[in-house]
Amino acid sequence: MESTIPDPHTEVPNPPRTTDRATRVEAHGIDHIPDSERRGRPRDLFGVWAAANVNYLSLVVGGALVLMGLSLWQAVAVIVAGNLCWLLTGLLAVSGPASGTPSEVITRALYGVRGNRVNNAVTGWTISVCYFALNLAAAAVAAFSLVEKVGIPATTGVKAVVVVLVAALTLAISVYGHGAIMKLYLPITLVLTAVFAVVAVRVLGRTDFGYRPAEPLSGGALWATLAAGVTLIAAGPLSYTTSADFSRYLPRTASPRAVAGWTALGGFLPSVVVCSLGAFAATAVDMTDPQRALESLLPGWFTPLFLLALVLGTISLNALTAYSAGLALQAVGLRIRRSLSVLVDGVVSVALTLYALLVADFLDTVSDVLQLTVVLLGPSTAVYATDVLLRRGRYDGPALTDETPGGPFWYTGGVNPAGAAAIAAGVTAGALSVDTLYTGPIAGALGLDLSLPAGLLTAAGVYALLTRGAAGRRHLR
Repeated sequence: MESTIPDPHTEVPNPPRTTDRATRVEAHGIDHIPDSERRGRPRDLFGVWAAANVNYLSLVVGGALVLMGLSLWQAVAVIVAGNLCWLLTGLLAVSGPASGTPSEVITRALYGVRGNRVNNAVTGWTISVCYFALNLAAAAVAAFSLVEKVGIPATTGVKAVVVVLVAALTLAISVYGHGAIMKLYLPITLVLTAVFAVVAVRVLGRTDFGYRPAEPLSGGALWATLAAGVTLIAAGPLSYTTSADFSRYLPRTASPRAVAGWTALGGFLPSVVVCSLGAFAATAVDMTDPQRALESLLPGWFTPLFLLALVLGTISLNALTAYSAGLALQAVGLRIRRSLSVLVDGVVSVALTLYALLVADFLDTVSDVLQLTVVLLGPSTAVYATDVLLRRGRYDGPALTDETPGGPFWYTGGVNPAGAAAIAAGVTAGALSVDTLYTGPIAGALGLDLSLPAGLLTAAGVYALLTRGAAGRRHLR
């Protein structure tokens, strides 16, 4: 069988340490990173995830919880609960240093060589491109306002140009790759923190901390809204089943606990803070138009800086998404260099973004897509996390790159039955329990969207049960 590894590297005794510099396009794709090229510290991961999660979309989602009918403190509780899923993102990151390969390759252990191609096509590439488009749309909305402030009317043509320019800046980071991300993201985190600190002071000064809606939710309606809200928030961390992509350059000896902790903390803290700011703002202004509502709380001189920060934060988030989408496209089996695969992702995402902005309602699109993707992302995360726990974080990177029949991860016809059955069961359970673009029969009967717990628990349970059997135990060795 032809290898799907497009960027092969021959390990030499003392290779020059230039393969992952910020000023050079990353040479590695989905191939194994040799020990001689590993470096860094687990705490470096904090800046990567923090920069990506100080963004406009988090403000929008936080404000949306209050618009759904929750009181302020109910919304904050939902934000904290949903963001606890960052613990799973942190757990998945442990597999990066252990294997020296990205998540898109590690998941061959879960699904088999052929089964993993399908996994990467659906939960890897397709979902990543959808998130790229949503976040690009969020950045573009802020950029449109910035353009208007300098006297340029935001016509349809201007909007299209702005979307392309923001996408180009994002893809430049993704093309340069891991080295650029590690170098840029701590300074970006500091800049965004400074800007959002000013926003926080202004928002908190107007917040109604005792806010309750005129007609408070109760009973079944309240529980349904709480469940939907947790699902909406959890969609963010669950979208990062690719956290090993950014930890795989760490030395094999890096502490698994530190890798998991810094990854989870980098996502959790800013997500809780920024989402909560959106909820706080919704008690004072109408967040159906989040950008203009927030602008009304800020001094005029600061507004352009705020808009630039929104664009910068979303570019940071999307650069990670596009980077992983490029790796997923390689792992599907296309023999294309990582830098080119990233550009393919960008073209598709720009098309979807223009649709979301110029045709569909942005807020409705965000809510529907985030809730619906949990049906796929929840089970995918659960299977991956369960595998990490069962293997105790031990992965053989070179073995994972073996795609030949009879290889250690070929399983049966290229598919791991345990992984295939678990993901199928989890997605089915989630689909029966979802209430978003459509209502599943379980959700309809209970009046609750339980797609998140149903998908997570079912997929994890089935995978653990099947893998603990005799055949499964052999595969864990």
